[in-house]
Amino acid sequence: MKPCTILRSTLLLSALSAASASAASLNNTEFNFGGYIKLDAIASQYSDGTLPSGNIGRDFYIPGLTPVGGEDEGTAFDMHARQTRFNFSSNTTLSNGKALKATIELDFMATPNGDERVSNSYSPRMRIATIEYDGWLFGQTWSTFQDVSVLPETLDFIGATDGTIFVRQAMVRYSAGGLSVALENPETTVTPFGGGGRIVADDNGVPDLVLRYTLKQDWGHISAATLIRQLAYDDGNAIDSTETAAALSVSAKVNLGRNDVRMMFNTGAGMGRYLGINAANGAVLNASGELESIDSSGGLIAYRHLWSEQWRSTLSYSWFSADNDTALTGMGVTESTRSVRVNAIYSPSKELSFGVEYAHAQRDVENGLEGDMDRLQFSAKYAF
Repeated sequence: MKPCTILRSTLLLSALSAASASAASLNNTEFNFGGYIKLDAIASQYSDGTLPSGNIGRDFYIPGLTPVGGEDEGTAFDMHARQTRFNFSSNTTLSNGKALKATIELDFMATPNGDERVSNSYSPRMRIATIEYDGWLFGQTWSTFQDVSVLPETLDFIGATDGTIFVRQAMVRYSAGGLSVALENPETTVTPFGGGGRIVADDNGVPDLVLRYTLKQDWGHISAATLIRQLAYDDGNAIDSTETAAALSVSAKVNLGRNDVRMMFNTGAGMGRYLGINAANGAVLNASGELESIDSSGGLIAYRHLWSEQWRSTLSYSWFSADNDTALTGMGVTESTRSVRVNAIYSPSKELSFGVEYAHAQRDVENGLEGDMDRLQFSAKYAF
């Protein structure tokens, strides 16, 4: 037999052997995929100006972006399918008899590389990537400080955003029963002394610590979480400061027959990016270049009502408030925001839904300026 023929035969046998080994290793693994395709059509009217083309606040509601101080009203209409989502997971029974679960989830929100001239193309982004084993979770997912189960059903990407804890980040978490303890990726946002553009610092020396306990009952659940974090900023020159901050979140979902009420209240120092999509920063620099944490609070309440097997509605109210020391932050920072929204959703089958939602939002700035937004949204969604 020629040497080249022997070599090809050897390579073929090696490839077949590797494929056989891979197939054997998948015998104890179950794969699942899911997600949804969603179209959003959004008409917005602003009392004080408008949001420019490409601004993320036109894709979904961000409390700190409601325009204030504009000379005239503004309107905008946007249509996109960027919330479309795909998730892939695997469940494996390991040789030691224990289970391992891996999950990856992607969507197209808040990503660059697209425009509306021709293609409307947008890059996918990683939402979730986790490994779960024996009570441990490793990877990126919803912060342990956030109770995802009380988020109201809205057509908007988040909805009751003002008072909602909303963060996804890398972490190591251990859960047993109703108790979860996590070390999560830190990041500090800072207001310069006297005001100005947000400083996003990556100078933390320790991870954020979160502890959560959830009590589940037939009527629903109640959950409480504590966030303990270090705020840090080092400009490489004269400023090198840290500050310890802590906050509390309490949430609940109460079942009322087929309907339910969802609630959340958050308060504390240095929450910053955790609350209201960073409506206030975690800290402000004083005249000596030292960090001082910013106190903030917020919450939501929502009622979900099923009119029939095919029709349902959610009415929600959400608010945010920051206790700014204006001698340090200046007068151009957000003092408070609030929003109310109501929707009607029709599902001819559990996989398919069509909905319409009206929202009214207001934003107040420390200098007395204020603005509001009215938004009407239509959505069509197919979940698979």
